[in-house]
Amino acid sequence: MKLLIIEDEISLRDSIQQYMETQGYLCETAGNFKEAMDKIDFYEYDCVLVDIGIPMGSGLDIVKELKGMKSKAGIIIISARDAVDDKITGLQLGSDDYLTKPFHLSELNARVAAIIRRRHFEGDEKILFNEIEIFPAAKSVKVNKISVELTQKEFDLLIYFINNKGRVITKSALAQHIWGDQYDQVVSYDFLYTHIKNLRKKLIESGTPDYIKTIYGTGYKFTDN
Repeated sequence: MKLLIIEDEISLRDSIQQYMETQGYLCETAGNFKEAMDKIDFYEYDCVLVDIGIPMGSGLDIVKELKGMKSKAGIIIISARDAVDDKITGLQLGSDDYLTKPFHLSELNARVAAIIRRRHFEGDEKILFNEIEIFPAAKSVKVNKISVELTQKEFDLLIYFINNKGRVITKSALAQHIWGDQYDQVVSYDFLYTHIKNLRKKLIESGTPDYIKTIYGTGYKFTDN
């Protein structure tokens, strides 16, 4: 799962990034309005954490842009302002939650996880696809009730595939989702092929059909048809 942290206070931004990465998230950051919009225009995110008071613009304007783009990302406003008007405005614009500084990182993590479950998986604690069970909070997977050990990248790919089941996903979209900011440095898709090959092998060996279909020249489709 991929997060964008929009925060101009460097120490807080770094703390959030470091903590959320230990929780298994791929995190990207922006320190001002322009940086944030550049990333939002180019990448897709599962959740965006946005401070209201950022240089070169307002976090509330970023919320407006995300809603105007019909982004699927969850939105959490983080701000030092404890004003009721700010909270109401943010929620009316379409943000999912509001956290006032200072806050515990564990609370932020819980709220991010809840929003992602609600937006992508209808609030379920467990994601089901035929014989596959995924437990996002524990980042664990079972096939036919037996645990399957996946790497973080394999787990992220499986979540992304199931969230987009039945759709053709390009190699570029998969690489952007998995590598984020580092996507620009990717010179080939060899690492992507390796992760998908390993995920497919582990699933099949655990007793699933081959759900990952290669669409030659384009990408992949996760389907049981």
